[in-house]
Amino acid sequence: MEDDKAAPPAGDAMREAARHASARSARASALLHDYVELIADLLEGTGEARPTDIARRLGVSHATAIKAIARLKREGLAHSKPYRGVFLTAEGQALAAEVKARHRVVVDVLLALGVPAEVAEMDAEGIEHHVSEATLAAFERFLGRPRTPG
Repeated sequence: MEDDKAAPPAGDAMREAARHASARSARASALLHDYVELIADLLEGTGEARPTDIARRLGVSHATAIKAIARLKREGLAHSKPYRGVFLTAEGQALAAEVKARHRVVVDVLLALGVPAEVAEMDAEGIEHHVSEATLAAFERFLGRPRTPG
């Protein structure tokens, strides 16, 4: 018995592959953004961001945190000092500020829609990395805010 489904046209397959590649890239970027944002928060709150604290706060193993920190260093977003933990470069600090601003906009939209604060914070963590610049600008218009650079 032959399968009645025909293979999708090549253009459709390529578009689908591009969507999946884009989603994988977004997930990888989201992880980096989470690390940069957390490191900035730890530095602001305690003056240091140790791999142990990063792993604990993100709920990952120490080895996973070390790998992510190494990637941040390779990408020029962080550096470390012996016995002092992880610090953000100027580029890492700028990215952290941008990620925090995106997070705040998404939280504020959810709050404006009546989502409870605790739920809005949790949901924003998943949404903020996948919102396009166009959608973020629309959120800011909805909130009556001028567009922030980023």
